[in-house]
Amino acid sequence: MAEGYLRHFAKGKAEVYSAGIEAHGVNPRAVATMKEDGVDISHHTSNKVSEYSNLNFDYVITVCDNAKENCPYFPAMVKTLHHNFPDPAKARGSETEIMNEFRRVRDQIKTFSKSFIESVVNR
Repeated sequence: MAEGYLRHFAKGKAEVYSAGIEAHGVNPRAVATMKEDGVDISHHTSNKVSEYSNLNFDYVITVCDNAKENCPYFPAMVKTLHHNFPDPAKARGSETEIMNEFRRVRDQIKTFSKSFIESVVNR
């Protein structure tokens, strides 16, 4: 979801990559929730951070504590940011309750992503 919003708000002014410590696939509920807000992430893939070891980044943003604790080393020139979002894939309850959690987290990610792009890319 963060990749989708960062790309959406950057409008082509930044290259955005998304990766995790593990690859789990793109959650269909995340795809549906983002589509509700007009952002299509159905073509996104689940990648491991090791796939991008040959790229130089300006920023690395970790979005959960596990990723922050297990994130590989990046050169000192990289600015690292961390914001721990709840993992909506861990939500339990009825389908309505689970989707409401995806929406709640989606909205948090949207706010964070918009603020980041406005302060870093569009300044």
